[in-house]
Amino acid sequence: MHVPHAPAWRTRRFWIDLARPRVMGIVNVTPDSFSDGGVHADTASALRHAEALLREGADILDIGGESTRPGAPPVPLEEELARVAPVVREAVRWGVPISIDTSKPEVMAECLALGADIVNDVWALRRTGADGRSAEDVVAQDPACGVVLMHMHRQPQDMQVQPMQGDAVPQVREFLAARAQALLARGVAAERIVLDYGIGFGKTVEQNLDLLARQRELLALGWPLLAGWSRKSTLGRLTGVAVAAERLGASVAAAMLAVQRGARIVRVHDVAATVQALQVWMALNERESDREDA
Repeated sequence: MHVPHAPAWRTRRFWIDLARPRVMGIVNVTPDSFSDGGVHADTASALRHAEALLREGADILDIGGESTRPGAPPVPLEEELARVAPVVREAVRWGVPISIDTSKPEVMAECLALGADIVNDVWALRRTGADGRSAEDVVAQDPACGVVLMHMHRQPQDMQVQPMQGDAVPQVREFLAARAQALLARGVAAERIVLDYGIGFGKTVEQNLDLLARQRELLALGWPLLAGWSRKSTLGRLTGVAVAAERLGASVAAAMLAVQRGARIVRVHDVAATVQALQVWMALNERESDREDA
């Protein structure tokens, strides 16, 4: 089944217009994320950071309490809830779309109950909670939340120890198509779904580059794409920059290349720089469009 490109992303409280690329700002409430772990690990500093991202131009805030960097240990349910729930509770009052970055059904349900708009799951809703309720159940039973389905090979503890083999593009495409179809079969409206090809999640540098270069093969599935290249290790390998937080130029370049190839949402740490780059790109596109119409 081919689903036409959605002109907007339906979420809990908002229809997010995707006619222009949108910036999702990362709010890591964690002590061990790969590039900013511990910087915003308490509620007050996480909220200050979230407010700063909005001032810089973020369209969406993505709040997470468990690192998914390669080799990251699992975080107990109660600890993850203690990290993210207070941040979500406050942030939903700000009148902007709030995404919860989690793979635990219990965290999804709690944050949706607090008013979150979007579930962003690196496991693509494949996990089941202690009570037997799956992540897919949580999203399917919600009347309107948006959802990001991401491709991940294996799991964070070993995904880079044994990365994917062969051509990643058809494998990622098949997986994402199957996960989206599973949600459609549960009655989830197509306009609620966004796909993420999972840069750095069990893939080699060459496979990551192939996914970017051939991104339009994934767009052919019919759903909007979210690209998450920000500060990833592949950019470090390509540039020789070992410190993740110093990969600003590479991150912005990768985000822009993804947008040029059709991505509608970019998930980034460095919001201000990404917004500025997008403003230049959009201004040029408008100028070229005006000349064509003249």
